[in-house]
Amino acid sequence: MSFFRVNSKLYPLVALVCSLFIIVFGLVAARNEYMCWYLVGAAVWLVLFGCVKNVLRMLPVSIAVGGVFAGIAYASAGGDTSAAVAMLNRFGALFLGAALSMSVDTVRMTRSLSQVRAPRAVTLGMLISMSFIPMLKGEIKRVREAMKTRGAGSVLNPKILYRAFLIPFVMRLVNISDTLALSVETRGFTLGGSLYSIYKKEFPAVSDVLFVIGLVAGAIAVVVI
Repeated sequence: MSFFRVNSKLYPLVALVCSLFIIVFGLVAARNEYMCWYLVGAAVWLVLFGCVKNVLRMLPVSIAVGGVFAGIAYASAGGDTSAAVAMLNRFGALFLGAALSMSVDTVRMTRSLSQVRAPRAVTLGMLISMSFIPMLKGEIKRVREAMKTRGAGSVLNPKILYRAFLIPFVMRLVNISDTLALSVETRGFTLGGSLYSIYKKEFPAVSDVLFVIGLVAGAIAVVVI
């Protein structure tokens, strides 16, 4: 198998590092007048490399949240437009980095971390954290469907929220934590220094190199120009 492959998904560690790079660079260079164009170009770059669903999912959230805080920054700065734009850039970078990190497959990330011999505590923590959020969304949906089936009413009522939503939801989370701990143990995940094998390895691809070059080149252009 060649070390570089074409037309594959982004290498998980590359996606994670680039996600942090976008966030940090966006926070540092938020006041640069060309930063907004960099974020637009980075969003297009992510779409071209297969992150279209996550970018479209995070776009309205970024606009809504960033718009609110940009308005607050504009008012607190006495009508300074640059302060509002800088706030929009910060939230744009934050949500864009989140969109990129959300595109990483949990299993591939676990393989990559194991392959580079990362501490098992880090690998296990990453596996649990990346798996927990989708699981949490599914459980919220199931509890809401159960409430509709029983005709419990609106969650805006504090009594209904507590008895029909929070209590079943917490109990399901407790059961999930027990199941998750048992699942991790049966799959051989330990925090000790025991040996382990990786049967399907992950390697960087040509697309990963192009992706990194594009992001870094855009950042350099923003700083130089």
